[in-house]
Amino acid sequence: MITAIALVDADVARIPEVCEEVAAIDGVTEVYSVTGDTDLVAMVRVRRHEDLAEVIADRIGKVPGVVGTRTYIAFRTYSEHDLAQAFSIGAED
Repeated sequence: MITAIALVDADVARIPEVCEEVAAIDGVTEVYSVTGDTDLVAMVRVRRHEDLAEVIADRIGKVPGVVGTRTYIAFRTYSEHDLAQAFSIGAED
């Protein structure tokens, strides 16, 4: 599995719509709206390097309201993040 972090710059007026459209793309596992120099961070997980071009350039880059992307490919994972556990803090079963 290849993991890439795509930083997405978006038209401010369309950030919620861009988030939803990017999150619906096959290969995108999470989308975060963030503060700082970029508007969104999309986590992309694909099986082959060739799939990155399809997901990022052909799909994310063509979402209306996306004005630019910067992509970082992860070499190694040093920790596993358990989202279910993180979001269950304080929740009762």
